[in-house]
Amino acid sequence: MSENTVSLGSKKRINTLDMVYIAIGAALIAVCSWISIPFTIPFTLQTFAVFTVLLTLGGRRGTLTTLVYVLMGAVGLPVFSGFKGGIGVLLGNTGGYIIGFMFMGLLFSLITDKAGNDLIKMITALILGLVICYAFGTAWFMFVYMKNTGSVGVITVLSWCVFPFIIPDLAKMALAVFISKRIKPVIKP
Repeated sequence: MSENTVSLGSKKRINTLDMVYIAIGAALIAVCSWISIPFTIPFTLQTFAVFTVLLTLGGRRGTLTTLVYVLMGAVGLPVFSGFKGGIGVLLGNTGGYIIGFMFMGLLFSLITDKAGNDLIKMITALILGLVICYAFGTAWFMFVYMKNTGSVGVITVLSWCVFPFIIPDLAKMALAVFISKRIKPVIKP
């Protein structure tokens, strides 16, 4: 193995260029998380950045990017919405949505690795990943909310945490598709 590669198991290797793309992607997600409108779950550009990273870098590098982003926040770097960081954010009400980005990346990677990288399959993978992110985040929100505050209904939580975000997230996805089509030709495979 050369100096500029790291083994990720028996076959998969990550090289220096991959690490640079992953670092840039994690920084993009962090910067986009700081652009927010306060709400029960803040409106941010995080999902836009995650979509863009997955579409541009591909499933493997994109998933590693979301993992690096979450780990940066977990160790206390202020990369989450509102310049927050620390394990407490991940264990709080909205932490499930942040962790859900990793599941989105894993599903995107699985689908595009098995079904191919054409635009329709990638958009389908993003939509399904977003549904998984919503589901995990909502379940986590309900668990933490009910533990700290009291009983709450699923429809109430969905009206706080999912319904207001569907249209904006689909618009962010469309913008990410547009931008990634422009950027992807200059990214080395």
